[in-house]
Amino acid sequence: MTYCEYVNNLSTEDTNPNIDYHNNHYGFPIDDDNELFERLVLEINQAGLSWITILKKQKNFQKAYNNFDILTVASYGEKDCERLLNDPGIIRNKLKINAAIHNANVILELQKAHGSFKNWLDMNHPLTKDEWVKLFKKNFKFVGGEIVNEFLMSSGYLSGSHTADCPIYQKILNAKPAWNK
Repeated sequence: MTYCEYVNNLSTEDTNPNIDYHNNHYGFPIDDDNELFERLVLEINQAGLSWITILKKQKNFQKAYNNFDILTVASYGEKDCERLLNDPGIIRNKLKINAAIHNANVILELQKAHGSFKNWLDMNHPLTKDEWVKLFKKNFKFVGGEIVNEFLMSSGYLSGSHTADCPIYQKILNAKPAWNK
């Protein structure tokens, strides 16, 4: 069953956060660097877990990571790491927390060199999934094939977030994702 089939078969009364994510976020282009960073951190934290777990904790992640303000997260020190490791509202994994801080610093460097994280993504587009994975592994931590693929699909750089018969597919096309340019 595809993600679209799963979500579209849920009851309209269902409070499953996948409904909002599927209908309003997944696959839509993202212009804001902090939002792109948030998506990357959430995808990293999903590794080994279900996506619904991450969606249910998303507000906690936003609070814990200062609304994913890249400059703030990049400046996190040992006290912040300890705070995050002791926060039951998020995924308390030291490797994932360290990756978020490291990756925020990488994004700051990309912003200096290219004006924004989005500009860097746009500059490298289009690449195949394998080329993207290689590029991400060269720059970021805790980014394997599945994480990179989901990050790029969820932010409109790779196709596949929605099936052509999904009611949201046309909305994605209207939003002009990078993969359809």
